[in-house]
Amino acid sequence: MDLIEAIDTRSSAARLGAPGPTPAHLEMMLNAAGRAPDHGRLKPWILIVLEGPARERFAASAAEAKRRLNPALIESQVEADREKILRSPTLIVVGCCVREHPKVPAIEQIVAAGAAVENLFLAAHALGYGVMWKTGAAAYDADVKTGLGLSPSDHIVGIIHVGTRLK
Repeated sequence: MDLIEAIDTRSSAARLGAPGPTPAHLEMMLNAAGRAPDHGRLKPWILIVLEGPARERFAASAAEAKRRLNPALIESQVEADREKILRSPTLIVVGCCVREHPKVPAIEQIVAAGAAVENLFLAAHALGYGVMWKTGAAAYDADVKTGLGLSPSDHIVGIIHVGTRLK
């Protein structure tokens, strides 16, 4: 698939299932993300792949973030939110660590992390995977961030779901 075809045919998946990307394909996707343009070559993005138990821990943490945001949620609603996150076999959290720089303002670093997400999306699509870009309460929660090894001041620009597109 050439680049223009990938751009023209890419769309977010409605539903994803197993299998997720192979280790080789995952490496290609991450390498593509790392080639995103960024002013100052700061590479402000942080790519965190969550599979297996790490994915389960993240789902629980994200559901708790939603509960903290809305304490009136009943347990079944929190559980449904946790299950939503687990519907894809592979999660890639894309964070952004903004650095003080005299020539590269924070917004340019955050946009560069967004460009990394787009490269990741196009690579996943070209390799035959479905992809979804999500955020939600988890993306803005300090506990979720620290659980991922990020600083509370870092940004989560996307919770990327990758897997086989289901009909």
